[in-house]
Formats: sequence, structure tokens, C-alpha cells
Amino acid sequence: MPPPGSPQPLVSAEVEISDPDLLMAVTGPSNERLKLFERGCGLSAGVRGDVIHLQGSAEAVGLAERVLAELMAVVRDGSQPRDGEITASIRLLRDHPGASLSDLFGHRMPGSGPGARIVTPRGLAQKYYMQAIESHDIVFGVGPAGTGKTYLAMAMAVSALTSQRVKRIILTRPAVEAGEKLGFLPGDMADKVDPYVRPLYDALYDMLPAQRVHKLLERDTIEVAPLAFMRGRTLNDSFIILDEAQNTSIAQMRMFLTRVGQRSKAVITGDMTQVDLPEDKRSGLIDAVTLLGKVDGLLVCHFSSADVVRHPLVQRIVDAYDERDARSCGERGG
Repeated sequence: MPPPGSPQPLVSAEVEISDPDLLMAVTGPSNERLKLFERGCGLSAGVRGDVIHLQGSAEAVGLAERVLAELMAVVRDGSQPRDGEITASIRLLRDHPGASLSDLFGHRMPGSGPGARIVTPRGLAQKYYMQAIESHDIVFGVGPAGTGKTYLAMAMAVSALTSQRVKRIILTRPAVEAGEKLGFLPGDMADKVDPYVRPLYDALYDMLPAQRVHKLLERDTIEVAPLAFMRGRTLNDSFIILDEAQNTSIAQMRMFLTRVGQRSKAVITGDMTQVDLPEDKRSGLIDAVTLLGKVDGLLVCHFSSADVVRHPLVQRIVDAYDERDARSCGERGG
């Protein structure tokens, strides 16, 4: 056995994939996806004919072999993993050896219509979040940007609408303080609210063809409105998403949660480290999670920087800010 800290001996392995379509799905055009394996597993990889050649430490090669085997199984079952999902698959099996890609990809949410994206959870946190939304009527998704909280909530909302489990989708965000200044913006309500809810629209157009989105918006089957416009309403047969909830006041959050009517679901998403309220005003999201975390029928799902699915640098950026905030908090005595 080599002494601790010494370089591990290199081992080689070959993975034969005789089905050309399967080989293309795993390795990508011009074998570009092998770079994902090289970066994610820490080895070198190449293809000759229908054989993938791997070389690296025994641990790295073993991880790559397992990822390849499980990816081939999910492709045979009908999935078409994208580059980001392959990167997430490598990270999942590296960090959670007991996990299974077939279980993860089995939770995919099909889009509606030609060209609509199929949404697959990119990690255990996303999988549990989707399961929570399926089984609970009110779910909080709390964590840093880039963890898929809003995107997956939108996917679940579209699925519920297309399967007729709800009659409409309502998307809302805290646009301004309670004194509303939307009236000074030009245009109709959609124009006024658009800058605040653009991320919700972006996710929506990923899930549904653009023409169908326009028709659903015109019919108010999908409604987009600032949070203050929820006051006084009872929202039945609806899937309601409250985004950027860290910027709600306690009164606004209480108002929103008491709007949820019969046969409805509500998903509240936010990042408790990104509160833009005045320092003397407590976030409604922080208050609700603290107060309601153990209420039966309601679930709080927490995401961390490890669940970030954007550029790999985003995870490191989030960690750097969190570490600085923790130091500052310690210097102030908690």
C-alpha cells in the first residue's frame, strides 16, 4: 500500500457500448461529453470504436464506470440526459454512493407540447423537493440562487395544470413595499409587473411552447401579479408560486398563506441571505419558516451551496459569501 499522501497508482478500464445511439447519448457529439467525465471524476477518457477507455486512480475509474453504467440504463428507459444532468449525475454518485440515477431520472417531469423541456431533478435535494410538492399542499423552498427552487416549482405547476389537477397557475412576487408604486410605471398590469417576474416567465417558456403560454396568459389560466394584489382573494383550484419570498414582510407572508383555498397548492421560494428589506423589518420568509416549520401538512425544504446547478463557480461564490457572513456574525458576537 502506498504511504499516505503519495500519488495513487493509475489503473485502466474499458467500457464497450455496441449500440451506436447509446454510445452517442453517453459521449455526445465528437465525444465532447467525455470532458465532463474527465473533470467530474478526475481521470482521462477517450473513445476508440465502440469502446470508452478510462485511466486514473482506482476510485476515479470506479466512479466513471458506475456513472456510465447507470446513464446507459436511464437512456434505455427513455431519458435523454443533457450535459448539466450528466455533470450532476457524476457529482451525485460521487457524494452519495448509495444513490441511484434511475431513481433520480424516474422523477422527470415531461413538458407539454413539441420542443418543451423535460425537467429532471439534478440531485437528491431537488428530488426530495419535487416529492414534497407532490405530497404537501404548502412547501417552502429555501436556499441560495441557482438551486432550482423556482424552476422546479414551475415545472410542477405546469404538470398539475396540464393534467387538470388545478385550473390555473398564479405567479407572484413582492414587487414593491406596501405603498405600491406600480401605477407610475407605463403600460398595463403585465407591463408593470414584467420586470419583477421575468425569471418566472423564463421558466414558463422553458416548460411550454410560446404560443400556448400567450393563450394561457390571455385567458388568465396563468396569472402574474404582484403580491399585494393577492389581498382579499381566496385562491381555489390553483397552483400558486410566491418567489423571492425573503422580501415579504411578516404581514405580507401571513396574508399570502391565508389566501390558499380548496384543492390548491402553494410553493414559497426564497433565499434568507438575500433580504432587501430595511434592517428594522423582519423577513416574512424567515419568520414563517421559524414559526411554521413543524406545522402538519406543511414542509420546508432546505437547499445549500452544494445543490447549486449553475456554473460550478457559483457554488464557490456562494460558499465564499457564506463564510464571510459567518465570520462577521462571530465578530459581532452572534
